[in-house]
Amino acid sequence: MTGQRAGDGAQRSSTRRIAFLGPHGTFCEQALRTLSPAVLGDALGDPEPALLPFASTTAALDAVRAGDAEAACVPVENSVEGGVPATMDGLVETPPLVIVREILLAVRFSVLVRPGTEFGDVRSVASHPHGEAQTRRWIAEHLPAAEVRLTTSTAAAAAQVAAGEVDAAVCAPVAAAHHGLVELASGVHDTGDAVTRFVLVRPPGAPGLPAPTGVDRTSIAATTVNVPGALLAVLTEIAVRGVDLTRIESRPLKDRRGEYWFFLDGTGHVAEPAMGEALAALRRRCTDVRFLGSYPRASVAGEEGTGAGPGPGQTVKDYTESTSWLAALRDGSGA
Repeated sequence: MTGQRAGDGAQRSSTRRIAFLGPHGTFCEQALRTLSPAVLGDALGDPEPALLPFASTTAALDAVRAGDAEAACVPVENSVEGGVPATMDGLVETPPLVIVREILLAVRFSVLVRPGTEFGDVRSVASHPHGEAQTRRWIAEHLPAAEVRLTTSTAAAAAQVAAGEVDAAVCAPVAAAHHGLVELASGVHDTGDAVTRFVLVRPPGAPGLPAPTGVDRTSIAATTVNVPGALLAVLTEIAVRGVDLTRIESRPLKDRRGEYWFFLDGTGHVAEPAMGEALAALRRRCTDVRFLGSYPRASVAGEEGTGAGPGPGQTVKDYTESTSWLAALRDGSGA
């Protein structure tokens, strides 16, 4: 199997497998387990796929490309720390992968230790870089003598505590049960209401893209020519069609210094006229465009609202009527 597995992960005989950032007990696994059998059935054709933990996001994505898993669940963005570089870089590699679902998970950290450990005993604390970034001030205040060590996942940090390699881990509370640890502190954070966004990705093709729901998101990555106003031109193509841009981030092209991938998320579905026209325009203007998927927008439990609706002249009905009007002009039947 391509990539390093973080545990055998075999749960039952299944024709479908989902790779995820492991080991067991990560927030990624928690996010994946929030998907209902109906959603998994629509996305993968199997309501109860086997879950396969991998040691890194890159390894999980590579497993899908190698055919060792049919899909992968990986973190893509955090409301405190921003985009996850390994995921962003992995999504623009080839063969292509497309997002078919997103999951928003409210992140709640605990500090886990071996039984009998007190605050004064902690000389080292481990966490994933995003976990450390979200609890940095708390660690400095409550564990000032502790050396901070970064790991590939929060659950990997818990495994290091269980192995005696570090004294404490900042991770998901559920990791305690997997590793025989106890909570030294719970509800740990610097900024309340932190949310991590995860995506379920798979190769393009059958069973096809998720159908439009009316509350969707489309993700793309694009590169532009290096001239003044190039990015402005891209954003204008999106804005004039009434697409609400919900995210923009950049990552460097690894082999071309000074050039970047721009990762763009916008409300709408590729099957809808406004988003379809915007993507066609970007295809003409950009040096490269990668379609990363159209999929239902997720919400955090208790969150209300879906954002602004289409502006004047931007509804599907408006696009349909204007297209019919133009067709009539072209065939000579209209005026």
